[in-house]
Amino acid sequence: MGTVFPSAEWLKALEEKLNSDERYAQVARNWEGDLLFIIQPQGKLTEEVRMYLDLWHGKCRRTEMMPPAERQAAFVLTAPYEHFVSILQGRLDPMTAMMTSKLKVRGSMAYMMRNVPTVLDFVRCCREITEEIL
Repeated sequence: MGTVFPSAEWLKALEEKLNSDERYAQVARNWEGDLLFIIQPQGKLTEEVRMYLDLWHGKCRRTEMMPPAERQAAFVLTAPYEHFVSILQGRLDPMTAMMTSKLKVRGSMAYMMRNVPTVLDFVRCCREITEEIL
């Protein structure tokens, strides 16, 4: 069995990928802001999953699986499980998901839009470490 999304193992693999990927380090060198992903239950996912990433200047300083309502972050991205899966499988563009509210964003959308290359390269890293989906 490989790295399954969503799981603590997947999140740790993403942290390692972000910290070892030279392209991501370059593209995200000016990014400042932590992320909280709230994956709402749907289909095979029977309970909410929260994943926290502390991202700073092209590095991931920390990741953590979070219990409900424990932490706030500069950016909170919320969507049903299937929308996250569609993004990981390349069937849904992450920027389109944000603009159409399939992926709800709490935080500065203007900052996200100024940093589209960082967002897209982050998603590339997520896709590259995803071996299986729940």
